[in-house]
Amino acid sequence: MDYTRLATDVFSEWAEQGRDIGMEKGHSASVSEMLEAAIPNLPQPFSAIDIGCGNGWVVRKLTTLGANLSEGVDGASEMIANARAIDPSGTYHEAKLPEWTPKTKFDLIHSMEFLYYLRNPETMVKKIHDEWLNEGGWLIAGVDHYLEHEASLEWPDKLSVHMTTMSIVEWENVLQNAGFQNIKIWQAAAEDNFPGTLAMLGQRALN
Repeated sequence: MDYTRLATDVFSEWAEQGRDIGMEKGHSASVSEMLEAAIPNLPQPFSAIDIGCGNGWVVRKLTTLGANLSEGVDGASEMIANARAIDPSGTYHEAKLPEWTPKTKFDLIHSMEFLYYLRNPETMVKKIHDEWLNEGGWLIAGVDHYLEHEASLEWPDKLSVHMTTMSIVEWENVLQNAGFQNIKIWQAAAEDNFPGTLAMLGQRALN
């Protein structure tokens, strides 16, 4: 199938419709579990950026968890507009990924429901490791579209948007090939009708 729509356009439409609030509620349990796994590994205070930040709810959450620098980046213009309206003093970047690179490196990179929209997630994960993270810093990323989550395999056709479908093992290999250490892979916030968000935690080594 020819996936003609850009994910950023879909998310801008959803932001205009107020669906960003529903996304926050729907992902809250998974994100909380992911951050609970990541935060204890970090210095206090720590710096963080949320990739695919939507309306900025995780950016703001991170400030309550000890971040003294918390930023967000998203390619959907209306999502960034919502984030800036909610949090005028926050730092939110509207930018296309993986081309954009932040001006500083961070102790924590968070990403929820972003990586599989890329045609080459491996390139982005490697860039995060090499160019976004401080030495000893951590990536915590979650995806709901993966091979073992059978219901999610319909999403590309339903939305007419490209999604890169990989298995749990393939995602783990992506982190390993990018150079991450102390990798932990698990399915977060699983329920009876949901196998869980595929959560991926990994550390950039201290050189």
